[in-house]
Amino acid sequence: MTEVFAAFLKELDVEELSVSCYMIMGEIFPAWTGKKLGLGPNLLYAALSKAAGISPDKIKDYLKQTGDVGQTTFLVLSNEKKSQSTFSSFFEPEPATDDEYSDSTSDVLIAGQLTIRQVYDQLKSIAGASGKGAQSQKIKNLQSLFSAATPEEAKYISRIALEELRIGIGEGIVRDSIAKAFDVPVDGVEFAFMVTNDLGEVAVASKTGGIESLKNRQIQINRPVKMMLAQVTESIESAFSELKNVAVEWKFDGARIQIHKKGQDVKLYSRRLEDVTDSLPDVADAILNAVDVTDAVLDGEAVAMDDAGKPRAFQDILRRFRRKYDVESTSRDIPIHVNLFDLLYADGESMIEKPLRERRQRLAQIVKKNAKGISVDEMVETDNPEIAYEIYEKALKAGHEGIMMKNPDSAYSPGKRGKNWMKKKPVMDTLDLVVIGGEWGAGKRKNKIGSYILACSDPINNIFLEIGRVGTGLSDELLDTLTEKMMTLIEAESGVEIKIKPEVVFEIAFEEIQKSSNYAAGYALRFPRLIQVRDDKTADDIDTIEKVERMYSGQKEN
Repeated sequence: MTEVFAAFLKELDVEELSVSCYMIMGEIFPAWTGKKLGLGPNLLYAALSKAAGISPDKIKDYLKQTGDVGQTTFLVLSNEKKSQSTFSSFFEPEPATDDEYSDSTSDVLIAGQLTIRQVYDQLKSIAGASGKGAQSQKIKNLQSLFSAATPEEAKYISRIALEELRIGIGEGIVRDSIAKAFDVPVDGVEFAFMVTNDLGEVAVASKTGGIESLKNRQIQINRPVKMMLAQVTESIESAFSELKNVAVEWKFDGARIQIHKKGQDVKLYSRRLEDVTDSLPDVADAILNAVDVTDAVLDGEAVAMDDAGKPRAFQDILRRFRRKYDVESTSRDIPIHVNLFDLLYADGESMIEKPLRERRQRLAQIVKKNAKGISVDEMVETDNPEIAYEIYEKALKAGHEGIMMKNPDSAYSPGKRGKNWMKKKPVMDTLDLVVIGGEWGAGKRKNKIGSYILACSDPINNIFLEIGRVGTGLSDELLDTLTEKMMTLIEAESGVEIKIKPEVVFEIAFEEIQKSSNYAAGYALRFPRLIQVRDDKTADDIDTIEKVERMYSGQKEN
């Protein structure tokens, strides 16, 4: 796959190079923008029915046969050519109403002659549609794409439009393909990607400037980077066996937050890289008062606190992150304290390649002590597991999740999960899984989705692997809320079975993992139960098949 995609990239001009890197992964925008196309399955089906000249009900008949939006699009446009002949061979794209998208091409789309750039600009224009008539504008623009595309092209356009291309190409293959296409080192591409969070930009830099251009990439204020992640450890002893000398910190019961400060301007980003500044004005003000440098990028955990100084329920912090109205009163009701634990950038200097020990020293220097709402998480460096146990017990007693154990000599690796950061919590038997389907309920759960099909990820093959179903832990109120949420994500139905766009993440508790041939993962969860909906996570953040296998092996050893 890498050889094929590398050869393809090598032939592209600069204009199409970056957008091809996004689209091959089923994306329209680089992750740092936080933007999504925002196109639901029903809107896509409406555009397809208009392009083919058939009723939406007939589209649903095709869906029942295939269960796949791409294959449905292919069959509809292959079988309904007579209907298509009523359309002109030329299609004028509808311009976006959002000024940000006004640079999109307005070239006429000619049937059978679509270019990569035209498809990209048309999809970008759809994302920019807003205000009165936005929905009909989106349908019209997507209809013109379907009408100008061949059935084979339309199959993939429809999958990209729903941002789930899933052809087995992810960030790793794109990274390696860029390195091969433009004869630059993989680690140079990896570094540039970590600091830019934009493989399209990295591809252009590799083609036009080679390794020197990649070396010149650095973190930019207000362009969030992926957050470094921790690997679960079975025990404190195993972490010390792996790391020897360990930097121990509390693991807070809150939500991850990345803070960008540029002069008097502060931007706050969630773990999903969503801009949550408007929801957390009190945090932005606290950062301005506490951080004593002009420019900075910081990493930390935002915790909702009660009157006794204890962490409140996780759902309370999510309420703050998602709040769009009555923000001031909500901030009074649910005060937030931010615990800072890393520094990525300070006054023109990138810190991510420096050791954790040095980053923490600099962090302590730039954050005022006893600042309201902001503090630097205490870090204790030790080679004694007993000291880690004492810190662990204190963290649990304070109502937090456990401890982080880090390699004090390690660099900050955006988006990477590994043994340089490990976490220890008292409960090990939970997994973060994405919903890929469901089943309509009966009896008391009639007209509601009564159970959900769950999947872990296989990042090597860039696919989801079904691992079980959950229907326990769902209150009537939650059933109503989830059903309403899933209605916009339903891609296909067959009887009571539903296929759901993989966006919603569940945290699932279970008694044990068992071998099973009933699911694509090869494993099943015994007595699964929904703990909570993880609105702070995306399908990119769910647990992998490798973790499932590791937990299964750990059960056998214990």
